[in-house]
This record gives sequence, C-alpha cells and structure tokens, in this order.
Amino acid sequence: MRGQASIPLFDNPWMHVSWGREHEIHLHHVDNFRPGNGVRHIRVLLYGPVGAGKSSFITSVSNALRRRVTCEALANAANSSGQSFSKKYLTHRIRKGGKGNYHCLVLNDTMGLEEGHGRGIHTHDIKLAMMGHVKEGYKFNPLAPLSNWDPGYNSSPSLNDRVHVMVCVHNANAPEIKSSILQKLRDIGDTAQKLGVPQLAVLTNIDEACNDTKINLRNVYRSKNLKKKISELHASLGIPESHILPVKNYSHEIQTCSDVDTLILRAVRRMIDLGHDFTDRELR
Repeated sequence: MRGQASIPLFDNPWMHVSWGREHEIHLHHVDNFRPGNGVRHIRVLLYGPVGAGKSSFITSVSNALRRRVTCEALANAANSSGQSFSKKYLTHRIRKGGKGNYHCLVLNDTMGLEEGHGRGIHTHDIKLAMMGHVKEGYKFNPLAPLSNWDPGYNSSPSLNDRVHVMVCVHNANAPEIKSSILQKLRDIGDTAQKLGVPQLAVLTNIDEACNDTKINLRNVYRSKNLKKKISELHASLGIPESHILPVKNYSHEIQTCSDVDTLILRAVRRMIDLGHDFTDRELR
C-alpha cells in the first residue's frame, strides 16, 4: 500500500457533507434530470493514466444510481501488465427502472494514457472524441490516431455526439505523475479550455491513499493527506480544487453503502450541472 501513515486530521472539514441526507438529495436530482431542448443526455468523457480507475468509476456510478451492485464496465483489477484494459470507445448508459429507460447521463470510457510513443491512447483521439468525431465502438490504435477517412470517424457530429464534460480520473494512491503523462493531460485540458468544455477531476482510491479515510470514509474532507493530494493535482493540471472530487470506487463489496454513494453522487451531480450549463450555452 502506498498510502501515507496516519497524521492528525483537520479539526473541521474543509468542505461540508450532509452524510445520509445528501445521498437522497443527489439521487433524486439525477433520477429526475431532463436536459431538454433536443439534448438527449449529458455526455461525460473519462480519461486519465492507466490504472486510474475509469472503468471502476463507471461501475460505481451504476451501483449508486441503481441502488445495487452491478457490473456496468469491466475493470482490470490486477492491472499487472501496466497497460490499458479499455480498448474501444464505448458509451455506458445507466438503466433506470424498466426496460428501455435510462438516466440522462452517459459515460464514455477511453483507453488509458501511457508513457512513450505507440502506447496507450493518442491525445489526438481524445480531442476528436471531445468534439464528437469518434464513432461508438471505434478501436483505439496507439500507433496511429483516428483520421477523417477512417470508418470510425464521424464527420458531422451533433451536440448529442459531442462531449459536455471532461473528467480526468486520477488514482490517489498512485506515484507522482510522470512528466510525459502530465504533458498529455495538460494538452487535453488546454483543448477542453479552448472549446469551452467544463473540466472536473475525480480522485479515486481515497481509502487506499489515506488510513483515516479507510477506517471511516467520513474523514475524507478532514484528511490532510487527501487535501495535499488535491492541492498537488490542482497545481499540476490547473483544475480548481473545488472541481476535484474524491471518491471511493466499489471493488469487492456485495452491497452498496450510503457513504460511498454520497461521494459518487456528488461527482455525478456536478457533472450533470456543468454539462447542462454547457449545452444551454451551445444552444444560444
């Protein structure tokens, strides 16, 4: 375990959470959200280094919204190869209620970023996906990014095809980000900023990165370890600290937990709100 030894917690949390109550409030908001104006859903693109927990986060969102443990997106738990598990551009829709009924939020998984040339997803493919040019099921090729004559290229993307929120997923228990990966993350962030696409970061594995949070998840916003990691990620990527959301992904659990869901649903609520603002601006 890379997590640091316990150090004294802050006396007061730097961000307030209404544990228990917030869970139901956010769940009700997401359940009843409808974007309107011809926008079918809020599309969120997840990206980040290999092993960041993107696929696990998608499954965790599904668990929180469906109130039970699901298997929405397969995840490579061992990740012993150090290579990306996700190879294709896939849209994950979260079922709500009966058959054919889904939440108005879709999550797109991507191949992980890796060091060196010809390994992991090419940043150009993430930029094309952001603009809606990548078709569903496109298989990422680390050696050659998508071109406009490729069958996987969407030449006329609609607002529904485009990404409405970019989310960088980072493992709180990972070593310092390598400079080559950091440069790729910044390159993607710069493009999002130029296009006006809102940006968030999700900090996963907070229970493994902080002993106090592992013991009691409600210590998350009192943890000096996690506050330091959030500040470091802000300094590295330029994403505001208020837009860096710590979560614990579901891994071995056989039933859902209100505290775990509260943090996940906080992140989902922020994605929906920012995405809704973005689509409204684009329709003006």
